[in-house]
Amino acid sequence: MSGGRRKEEPSQPQLANGALKVSVWSKVLRSDAAWEDKDEFLDVIYWFRQIIAVVLGVIWGVLPLRGFLGIAGFCLINAGVLYVYFSNYLQIDEEEYGGTWELTKEGFMTSFALFMVIWIIFYTAIHYD
Repeated sequence: MSGGRRKEEPSQPQLANGALKVSVWSKVLRSDAAWEDKDEFLDVIYWFRQIIAVVLGVIWGVLPLRGFLGIAGFCLINAGVLYVYFSNYLQIDEEEYGGTWELTKEGFMTSFALFMVIWIIFYTAIHYD
């Protein structure tokens, strides 16, 4: 072992530009949070979509949903939940992020692909003869 001392972690939260640095998770759950970083907010929208895709994929796979009804239901719920989240709960100005359409389609195709994979795996595992 070397004789050097370990650098101790500061006991106070880190300061960013004179203000307390707030974690992303605490901003996600607060409706009055300020989103200074556009990419950080878009990442939150992206990962919310992935979580919704996994949850709906499992539900759709356990329930014997098939075909267009399942796909349409996923699209409506995915787009609707996130639209309500960023327009009503967070009450952000959509134009700052490229408009409502940009926020609505952010990460949609990857969440759709993930949803399809999870849905097929669970449906096949449970309902396949």
